[in-house]
Amino acid sequence: MQTGVGPASPEGNVFRSPFPDVVVPDASFTEFVLARTGELGEKPALIDGPSGRVISYAGLAEAVRRTAAGLAARGLRKGDVFAIYSPNLPEYAVTVHAVASLGGVITTANPLYTGAELASQLSDAGARYLLTVPPFLEAAREAAVEARVEEVFVFGEADGATPFAALVGDGRMPGVRIKPFEDLLFLPYSSGTTGRPKGVMLTYRNLVANIAQTVAASDTVRETDTVIAVLPFFHIYGLGPVLNMGLSVGATIVTMPRFDLEHFLKNIQDHRVTVAFAVPPIVLALAKHPVVDRYDLSSLRLVFSGAAPLDADLTRACEERLGCPPCARVMA
Repeated sequence: MQTGVGPASPEGNVFRSPFPDVVVPDASFTEFVLARTGELGEKPALIDGPSGRVISYAGLAEAVRRTAAGLAARGLRKGDVFAIYSPNLPEYAVTVHAVASLGGVITTANPLYTGAELASQLSDAGARYLLTVPPFLEAAREAAVEARVEEVFVFGEADGATPFAALVGDGRMPGVRIKPFEDLLFLPYSSGTTGRPKGVMLTYRNLVANIAQTVAASDTVRETDTVIAVLPFFHIYGLGPVLNMGLSVGATIVTMPRFDLEHFLKNIQDHRVTVAFAVPPIVLALAKHPVVDRYDLSSLRLVFSGAAPLDADLTRACEERLGCPPCARVMA
């Protein structure tokens, strides 16, 4: 993949990137992201921030395999659309990779959606299955009926939905031939600021290339890092650069279901987080809010802000207060 050569300018000059060309492996998404699970073994891959529950890299690989086997036994086939309507938690990653392993398409829904808004996305995406959490089940069931979703699953247990644990099978996962350039992997939806939300069609190759580019072009996340994942996984920023790039390099990901400043600070302190992906309002809180002084944030080496422009003065204020360099980028 030629990423170093840009278009010619009006003067005929060629602009070249300071970075070398990126080699994008011809691999399926899960093969690429979880390639080192055997090597990393019992190293924590995912930590649930509220409870401290840990899934190791070896445990993640096994959970993905067994969940994929269970989904296949329940009829999930290549090209089927599987919707996730949930806040961040470790099993979100398990589900994404189980569905991806079977060649399924994952559509991620905003947990703040009403039943009607969710039904619109499910219908547009052609979702066959829906996974949610008990507090969202009423809206999920309403949407599932309207969109003719075949089965609703729930993390944990709740009346009227199949428990996620029931998906964990003991059978063999069927072999699936993935065509990375052609097959859809993710179908996230736009926010609808210019009309109805629209599905963004991303192939397996799109996601592998994006992670490979980001890793090659920056030192954002390293194997030795612990990353706080408060940005929602339903958004491509949280799903790609935060969750799956972190897993691809062997980092530890601490998940948070929603942003609460004190919980965010406590997780950074307790888990010795080294990298925080953020958006400008979070950077503002880190720079200005008095509660920040109550917590030990000395483990942080990098704050990465994306999704909207970040003011230079605010960048400097955050850097000076935390003693680490915020990396100001615009990622949408």
